[in-house]
Amino acid sequence: MRILLLCHSFNSLSQRLYAELQARGHTLSVELDIADSVTEEACALFQPDLLLAPFLKRRIPESIWRTVLCLVVHPGPPGDQGPAALDWAVLEQQPQWGVTVLQANGDFDAGPVWAHAGFALRACSKGSLYRAEVTRAAVAAVLQAVALVEAQAGSVAPPASASVQTHWRPAMPQATRRIDWQQDSTAHILARIRSADGQPGVQDNLFGHSCHVFDAHPASGSALQALATIAPGAIVAQRDGALLRRTVDGGIWMGQVRLARACGTDAPFKLPATLAFAEEAAHLPVWDLPLEREGDEWAELRYWEREDSGTRIGVLSFDFYNGAMSTAQCQRLLEALQHLKTRPTRVLLLLGGQDFFSNGIHLNCIEAAAHQVGSSAADASWENINAMNDVARALIEDTTRLTVAVLRGNAGAGGVFLALAADEVWAAPGTVLNPHYRNMGNLYGSEYWTYLLPRRLGLEAAQALMRQRLPLLAQDAQRRGLIDHCLNTPADLETEVIPRALALASAYNFQHRLQQKQQVRATDEATRPLADYRKEELNRMHRNFYGFDPSYHVARYHFVHKLPHAWTPRHLAAHRP
Repeated sequence: MRILLLCHSFNSLSQRLYAELQARGHTLSVELDIADSVTEEACALFQPDLLLAPFLKRRIPESIWRTVLCLVVHPGPPGDQGPAALDWAVLEQQPQWGVTVLQANGDFDAGPVWAHAGFALRACSKGSLYRAEVTRAAVAAVLQAVALVEAQAGSVAPPASASVQTHWRPAMPQATRRIDWQQDSTAHILARIRSADGQPGVQDNLFGHSCHVFDAHPASGSALQALATIAPGAIVAQRDGALLRRTVDGGIWMGQVRLARACGTDAPFKLPATLAFAEEAAHLPVWDLPLEREGDEWAELRYWEREDSGTRIGVLSFDFYNGAMSTAQCQRLLEALQHLKTRPTRVLLLLGGQDFFSNGIHLNCIEAAAHQVGSSAADASWENINAMNDVARALIEDTTRLTVAVLRGNAGAGGVFLALAADEVWAAPGTVLNPHYRNMGNLYGSEYWTYLLPRRLGLEAAQALMRQRLPLLAQDAQRRGLIDHCLNTPADLETEVIPRALALASAYNFQHRLQQKQQVRATDEATRPLADYRKEELNRMHRNFYGFDPSYHVARYHFVHKLPHAWTPRHLAAHRP
């Protein structure tokens, strides 16, 4: 079928559905929801059999849904209506939730139901839920609905379904999310911040300044001993960019805030809490944790080992918010990798985060540098890409063991090439990769991609992939040779990833593989040093950052401030000449 995706933005769910439908042979095009007249024009040009709306913030115009079958993906079970379905579900800690595919008819979330899928609600942030359970349920429901449309051969009659009681819930006001640090429990506060993750955040007050907080993690029991005599509401420590605030029965690490004064005269955007409150955080103690530790105390980096019959593997997770890696985060990750060289492991698993493996340099931190005395966005970009390169080089040059990048979540731009710096790449089913840079103002890219990509795909295929600028499913990436293995489950560590890594470490030909790796690295270095690839890439990146063409800086500004698109990029809008 010819399917037009109508989206507010081409977000992670839209990308996943695009790739899944394309893999099943459908002809796809995308139009961003800019104006009714633009959508009407897109339908006239593309002549879709179906319009699918995975992520909208406005009604589909009547001129469209009366002439084209329009299916809307709603992140709630049948009967749920309103723009904040997940917010309410997370706040109320519903045990079960779902996704509904319904037909547009002019009312919000009130049309006939074509398909739905349910799931158990995990205790996590709204964003994490959206990227995992909601996305998987949406894919299942959309594929079911599309199959029904195909089977009807031109008819647009929805399937018969039992009537359900509808429940309209409006956007959640800040008053409902309000936190009373003198009264509310840790669980109560966590639910509120998690329900507002992504957008809009919870309005709060830190150090006497109004702000919005995101990315909350409970302090563990071991941390509570140090908090016993501290009054609720006090901000007592910092770690990995987060601030620890006392609650009546524990403490909460707050990783991200949106603070007006940290963003100059522009609209505020999210930043690591200690960067937004840099002056205040400078007076707080740093509560560092060992990389390898017991318990569940939160930190961005964590390492552990497993052993079977005398064979040891190491596991390193680096769970950075939204997959963005600032200069400081890259430096901490590099220190961890250097430290782990001393460990007697045969295989090192690089887990990234649960929601993202990595999305490359931290554009929000870079944008903030434009408002800091003595810094600039260009300088911050240069420092960040060099720090990313240092991490990639450490992986490429580690010839003492085999390394495996495990993509539990999506990866984009430099994050994809950071994964390719490992010897093998394994990905959870449905993982979406965006192995290109050009969508960010024609960035050339670095992270040694000019070395890593051609050695997997060949030069011609590597160049074609970089020009494509479209999302790639893990299954397709494996078929092309970009990654090595698709996991059977959503990266189940204990039942699949760890056993597979132990088998790799104890394989009869392990020593041969390691020797071969060392020989290939030595040969490659003699043929063309890594430093040469880096120099050439950075020469191009220097022009992106400091040159006369401001495309990168404009694109970054638009991305960070989430400005609406004025047009749909041509690589998405296949219907436009």
